Amino acid sequence: MPGIKSTAARACNLEKDHNALARRLLDRHDDHLRFTVDARVPSDNNAAGREIRMIKIRQKVSGCLRTLAGAEQFCAIRSYPATAAKHRIGLLDALTRLANRRPWLPSMA
Repeated sequence: MPGIKSTAARACNLEKDHNALARRLLDRHDDHLRFTVDARVPSDNNAAGREIRMIKIRQKVSGCLRTLAGAEQFCAIRSYPATAAKHRIGLLDALTRLANRRPWLPSMA
């Protein structure tokens, strides 16, 4: 590969980094592109970032969540539909069950 050959001498730290990246991409090619052939695999690994993004936006826009208790309540409410979605439970179904005092709870198995 041209990228690996041109940075093989590793004259500087930047070339060293480029060489290491090129080798990792070639060595793990199938792993890096798995999301293109398997719909169950997300295109990134930023699930945790997506989960906290909403609370940060709410905090910036409305100035809410000034107390730890308010932030904890928001996170508890937000986590219910997020967890249900990860278990392929529809949002409407999860909220209907909750309103009917029969909340969906993930199995502990």
